[in-house]
Amino acid sequence: MVTANKELLANIGTELFAEADAAGVDLLFEAAVAGGVPIVRPLRESLVAEDITRVMGIVNGTTNYILTKMTDEGWTYAAALAEAQGLGYAERDPTADVEGFDAGAKAAIIATIAFGVRVVAGDVYHEGISGVTQADIEFARRLGYVVKLLAIAERFTDGTVAVRVHPAMVPNEHPLAAVRDSFNAVFVQGAAVGDLMFYGRGAGGNPTASAVLGDVVDAAANLTKGTHASNGMFGKADLRPVDELVSPFYVNLEVSDEPGVLAAVAGVFGSHQVSIHSMEQEVLEQQPGRGAARLIFITHAAREADVRFTLHELNALDSVTSVGSVLRVIGTD
Repeated sequence: MVTANKELLANIGTELFAEADAAGVDLLFEAAVAGGVPIVRPLRESLVAEDITRVMGIVNGTTNYILTKMTDEGWTYAAALAEAQGLGYAERDPTADVEGFDAGAKAAIIATIAFGVRVVAGDVYHEGISGVTQADIEFARRLGYVVKLLAIAERFTDGTVAVRVHPAMVPNEHPLAAVRDSFNAVFVQGAAVGDLMFYGRGAGGNPTASAVLGDVVDAAANLTKGTHASNGMFGKADLRPVDELVSPFYVNLEVSDEPGVLAAVAGVFGSHQVSIHSMEQEVLEQQPGRGAARLIFITHAAREADVRFTLHELNALDSVTSVGSVLRVIGTD
């Protein structure tokens, strides 16, 4: 059996694997994750003995195209989305792409085959890119980052697994930072092999057809030999709650430009054990009787729950006009 149906695999994939084994046939699905980028076969075959700790990738070409236009050409999110729709990268209703559902289904498949546990689409935490602003893109540039929508699957030393999709600030020196337009890339980290990256065209008729045809050729060869590859055995995933995950954060606040505000804001961060790594202040257009400023914080690694409590308390401060974008940051701690 050969399929590119990611939604099917992300929801009942392990059941299909069992049925395929019982029937003595292959279930092949290279095109379901990253189109023409070969990642399924390496995870199932070449890296089957590897202790994989994290798989992190750009697996949705539509959102990467939008973010590239916002980064390289200064477009707004709305303009970049309209362009992507005009080129056929995005559907008329782009929700599945821009809100992370498509990447979430792919992340579930990746986690299942990388870690040998059953992960379904509903297990994947997801945020999209519709809230990313041109200001976020510009601040990321100034700080040495680019914004990417990442699908991340991690296995921790206690055996728990976390799978999530969200926009993140990626350091310019990271290989994923150089992935532009509608290209895909998957970055694999293993105990023995170290870092590996698979890169190429993730979307489009030709890359997808190439991946499907490769699976068909493999299946035909196995039929000729009267054999089939094992489709794997999958245990129950011990999922780590999102609130327990730890990473640095970018926080964008608009505040009143008056004495004591910065101290009050910093105090809220400190009261929830969220340590500030760096801060920038930008004076905004003056309003009659009241100035305004934007405060940009990069935190040290912090628990998601602690950051959430921090944001809730910041929202309640009279001096905080709005809590803008909040993005995870890759690779600073």
